[in-house]
Amino acid sequence: SHWLQSFDTVTYGPDTWEPRFIHVCYVDATQVMGFDSNAATAKMEPRAPWMKQEPPEYWKEETQEALYKSQGDRKFLEVLMNYYKHSKGEGKAAQLIKQTWETHHKAEHWRTYLQGKCVEMLRRCLDLGKETLLRSDPPQTYVTHQVRPGGNVTLRCWALNFYPAEITLSWQRDGNNQTQDIELGDTRPAGDGTFQKWAAVVVPSGEELRYTCHVNHEGLPEPRILRWEPPLPTISLMVILIGLLLGALVMGTVAIFLIQKK
Repeated sequence: SHWLQSFDTVTYGPDTWEPRFIHVCYVDATQVMGFDSNAATAKMEPRAPWMKQEPPEYWKEETQEALYKSQGDRKFLEVLMNYYKHSKGEGKAAQLIKQTWETHHKAEHWRTYLQGKCVEMLRRCLDLGKETLLRSDPPQTYVTHQVRPGGNVTLRCWALNFYPAEITLSWQRDGNNQTQDIELGDTRPAGDGTFQKWAAVVVPSGEELRYTCHVNHEGLPEPRILRWEPPLPTISLMVILIGLLLGALVMGTVAIFLIQKK
């Protein structure tokens, strides 16, 4: 599934001539358009390359809508500032917003927008940016090991650089689903158009190999199963390195001998 999100921000300070209005619109984790009233040319602009396919009439209409929203949001900011200036109570801002929406029939307006234009815009963006938005990037996965103060161990299963955002991470013990001592992190944008997530389980020390992490994502041909892999002992690692070095020396010696013989 995919989603469209828009954020309006109004800022005001003592050094500001008039409140600044910023509007950004995202499809999944990709910003598709944006408006900044403090820009040299205050107009709605494409933020994704494929959005430049929209005709000038589209951007003119979006700019007009952003200007209209900026006026409404600035007025509402003034109402809130006056409210907090004269009110001695706290926690009643939500009631003020509710009353304002009811007075101006905003709830019905937003319902119509969400069921109409919002859905149309999402479909349009998915069509224009299908090579980017409808792709499937499989996750990069690994398991980390951390000893806890009490002697137990935290195994953390990581999934990085995947797209789209839908993913499932779960732990099993001896093939059975583990539901206790589980901590599941939120799916977060990585900042480059992909997502990341982790799932952790607390296990007794020495029983780490009985636990497996199961990762399901549409970019994987089949569910991926991971297990914590203990690091090789230092001695074994040194033996492997020495063996490789000796092998390289022998091959080099043989090559030199053959060249001299010729």
